[in-house]
This record gives sequence, C-alpha cells and structure tokens, in this order.
Amino acid sequence: MSRAEQPSRRTLLAAAVVAAVAGSASPASAGTATTTLPTGGADPDGAAARPVDNRAWTSYTDWRTGTARGTRAVAGTRPGLVIAKPAGTTDYTDPHTGRTAAWEYATWTSPVHRLAVPATEAIASWNAHTPGGTWLQVELKGTYSDGTDTPWYVMGRWAAGDQDIRRTSVDDQSDGRSSVWTDTLAVDDPASGLRLVSYRLRLTLYRRPGTKLTPTVWRLGAMGSDIPDRFTVPATEPGLAKELIVPRYSQEIHKGQYPEYDNGGEAWCSPTSSQMIIEYWGGRLTPEQLAWVDPSYADPQICHAARYTYDYQYAGCGNWPFNAAYAATFEGLQGVVTRLSSLTDLETLIAAGIPAITSQSFLEKELTGAGYGTAGHLMTVIGFTADGDVIANDPASPSNEAVRRVYRRRDWENIWLRTKRYNASGKVVSGTGGVCYLYFPARPTSRQRRALAAVGVR
Repeated sequence: MSRAEQPSRRTLLAAAVVAAVAGSASPASAGTATTTLPTGGADPDGAAARPVDNRAWTSYTDWRTGTARGTRAVAGTRPGLVIAKPAGTTDYTDPHTGRTAAWEYATWTSPVHRLAVPATEAIASWNAHTPGGTWLQVELKGTYSDGTDTPWYVMGRWAAGDQDIRRTSVDDQSDGRSSVWTDTLAVDDPASGLRLVSYRLRLTLYRRPGTKLTPTVWRLGAMGSDIPDRFTVPATEPGLAKELIVPRYSQEIHKGQYPEYDNGGEAWCSPTSSQMIIEYWGGRLTPEQLAWVDPSYADPQICHAARYTYDYQYAGCGNWPFNAAYAATFEGLQGVVTRLSSLTDLETLIAAGIPAITSQSFLEKELTGAGYGTAGHLMTVIGFTADGDVIANDPASPSNEAVRRVYRRRDWENIWLRTKRYNASGKVVSGTGGVCYLYFPARPTSRQRRALAAVGVR
C-alpha cells in the first residue's frame, strides 16, 4: 500500500461500510468471545470480551474432519492436505492473461465453525506449498444471524509463483447484504444488527491434467470480528521494555523499480515488512530465486517479495492473506492475518520473541515524527521503550539505516486500533481496527504457543 495520503483501493471499497455506520451507536457485543482482554485494554463500553474469533485447521485430525472430494490428509511433522484422486477436470480462463487451460481438481470443505463472536467481517488465511503446475482457491460461505446463508465467496485464487495463473482476488461479489472487498468479507450494514454467526471454508486444489503434482496445504482458517465503531480507543499502560533485532529494509530505495507491481517500491510497505520478519526467522532466498532481479538493485529480496505477493486484481502488494501465504512459503514458517485488541497484546508477543506487522492509516499530524500521512501503511513492530513507546521498523524511510523509528504509544494505539477516522478532506473513512500479520515458526516453542494463544491464535 502507498504511504501517500490518498484513497487506497481498500479505503474506497470499504467506504460504503463506513458510511453505513458513521454516526451510529457502537454495536453491542453479540456473543461470547474466545479470550479476555489484557489489563488496560478494556472496551470503552465495559465489555470484557475480545471481539475476534480465530479458527484454523492444521492437524491431521482437523484435515480428516472435513468433507473430501478427491483430497486426503497426510500426517507428519507438518500435517496437510493433498490431491489423492481428482474429482474432475475443469477449464479456467485467467482474467489477467486471457489464457484458458484445463485443470484437474479436488476439494475439501471444512465442518461448520460457529463463531464465538458473531461477526461483521471475516478474513481467511492459508499456508501452502504450490509447486509449478498447481494452484488453489479458498472460498467462504457464511450463515447470517437470521438463519439465511451467503453464497460461496471466493476469498483468493493463489499460487506461490506467477507462471501458471496470476494470483488474484475477485471483485463484484455480493448478495446485497454482504460483500467481499479484496480480501475481506464484510456485512454491508453493520448498524442493522445483521451478523455472520458461522461459516464453512472450501478449499479447491488444482493441478495440470495427467500429472502427479499436488499443492500441500498446511493451514487454513479465518478470523471473524465485530470491532466497536470508534474514532478513539482506550489508553493502555506500558508493561514491557524490550527490542527484537529485526532486519531493516526501506521500501523507498526501490522507488521506480518494477512499476508493473503497483508502480514500484514506494507502494511496497507490505512485502517489505513481510521480508523483514521472514528474515528475522531465518528465511532466505537463493541466488537462483533472485536471478530475475536487476543486479544493480540493492536488497533484491524486496523486489522478489513484491512480485510474489502481488494481487493482479487489487493491482497491489497489500492483499493481507497473500502476504501471510508468501511468508509460509519459507521453510518452517506459518502466517496468519488477525486483529489484536491493544498494545498489551503486542507486548505479549514481543516478550515471546514474536514481532508483528500492523496496518494503520493516519494524517501526518496524528503520528508524531512520521513526517507523512497515509491512507494505508504496514509497519513492523519490533519492541517497546522503557516509557512504553513503540519501536517500529518503518519501511517508509529514506534508507535502511533510517528504518528504525520510535513512535509515541498513544499515537500508535489510536491510529492502529480505531475503525473510523477523518481524512485530509474531513471525510469519514475507515481504519483497520487492529489488523496485523503474525509470522511464527511452524513448530513454536511452548512460550511462543502461550503468547499466541493469549492473543487468540492457535
């Protein structure tokens, strides 16, 4: 996403949702949540529940609980789902290349998951290996609080590479009550009280006909949430002073490079942030993988991350699940998209050695020291000072050396956790409500597992 103060595609797509709730009362909590808020992070209305529900299928037992048509579960240190015997063959016309090709396919449909938090929004995540000649599609079908169902919504068509298909979100999906905005399924009118109370996920695996190729999916899940409608959030008390040593990369030094990927590096905050944390966990690209990049460019891995997170429909590198899926292509890593409730949540993760990528939007005056405003920007939170201020690797910096920033705690938690804000024209637009990417080991330590569970991720 660009750091410029102009409407991002996600902001424009979400405008209808914001308009529906602007000026309305905050929606009441509609169900029992999975985890309580940390001390200091209570809801302003006094609700003690976390308004986020995460569910993921990751274990051999999980994969055996779904409905399989041509797929099978595989055991091992990282259980997954693969094609066993295709359920059929279908043609797919790639909307971004115009090419039509035949593909064998197999499907897996999850059991119904009843949301602990009836949701206004849902975002799917997946982690998979897709060798050349394979790809996958993730769909979600929800049930509304009035007992009716949504259609099957496509939440992403994805491949790690870009030679077989162009990874893509799908626009113009709506039933008149909910809509998909790039990577987010949202109830059109949250003020009406309508919520999603449950959902199923459907995974379709594709391969070239007549081959033994298969994707392997290790993680599939979704985050449902009902974040209070708010311009400001309650303040939290500092609880941790710690800084993680995370590689520093600037998106700005890539300005003008590979403009076919969202006009070049100035818009690459998301893949740049992703690459920082991938390398923190030891992920490295080989010279062979980077051979396509102009050898005169510094940090070629940032160009690579931009290319392989790029959503050809969104026309940008800021598709949240595509970034999490990219991170999980590195051995031993998994990635999810979720929402956190407070800076206390981030402190819990940092204490366990887990940095986080947060999504926020703000006017220049709202984040002291930033020197810019943005309609949507990703940064990497790497720690907290003794005063509780946020230490962030901000890719919107003129050099790698300048990437480390310290931002005021109160500024940060408000621009990140709010759901509504005023833009430079005085118009009410959306905030992300605490969206973040979490990348962590496929086999986390017990301390890491406890920290992730404390913020609702398992």
